[in-house]
Amino acid sequence: MKKTFICAENGVRVDKFLAAHLSELSRSRIQQLAAQGLVTVNGRPAKANTKLSAGMEIAITLPAAVENTPVATDIPLDILFEDDCILVLNKPAGLVTHPAAGHTNDTLVNALLFRYPAIAALDAERPGIVHRMDRDTSGVMVVAKTAAAQKDLQAQFKARTVEKIYLALVHGVPGTPQGIIDVPLGRHPQQRQKFAARADGKPARTRYTVAETFAEYSLLRITLETGRTHQIRVHLAWLGYPVAGDTVYGHKKNRLGLPRQFLHAHQLAFAHPLTGEKMRFTAPLPPALASVLEILRSQR
Repeated sequence: MKKTFICAENGVRVDKFLAAHLSELSRSRIQQLAAQGLVTVNGRPAKANTKLSAGMEIAITLPAAVENTPVATDIPLDILFEDDCILVLNKPAGLVTHPAAGHTNDTLVNALLFRYPAIAALDAERPGIVHRMDRDTSGVMVVAKTAAAQKDLQAQFKARTVEKIYLALVHGVPGTPQGIIDVPLGRHPQQRQKFAARADGKPARTRYTVAETFAEYSLLRITLETGRTHQIRVHLAWLGYPVAGDTVYGHKKNRLGLPRQFLHAHQLAFAHPLTGEKMRFTAPLPPALASVLEILRSQR
């Protein structure tokens, strides 16, 4: 697929220009394509650092995507509940939700296909998946086992009637015991793999309550009103209280020795897609996170 653009400014680099117009590509990926001769300026191959002038035509040829059908993989799952319609599980940190670059057969989708082969008919790439969770976030997830359940659950998430409660250990102690972060989010203007607070971003609301405080940290109980990518991590970092162990949006130095970010999907509540019954599920903190809390409590 070939995409063409006309530059409207002077002095911008080719890779920066294309990254701003192609949100699905990172600058590093654009630089790779340029090195392969797949980026041109006025019809001639261009390097990623080529400076543009207004009126120039920039074209990029995107290689045809390789169609990868997820394969079944025997990966253990911590099942909290299941019936003929749904599956509720406690996702461990480190498990990617669905196949992506670098993760083709070690994801939750691969595990689901091994355990429930019939769900392959629901979706070619993300069968049964109705909501996302960051790789290094643990906790409660619901998965659909039928087409009707998937449609119903997706509608509940879209209508924002699903209750999602997280626990997060953050640096610092908020000045108020509770609050609402109402800040729109969008892709970071320079680092396309990250997200940031942006006036032109999508609406995002996060509620928090301080559950426990320590000398230099706080345990927050967080309720999501929207479900933007990296929402909790970006919002808390923007507020000045980044998630402990989050080296992307928070502190690079991990003083607590956390093996991951301290963010856990503690509770999930929704209406059963068949009966309409309100259901609530809770996942306990993983031992690695619970032990950090015990250490902080002992030092208090």
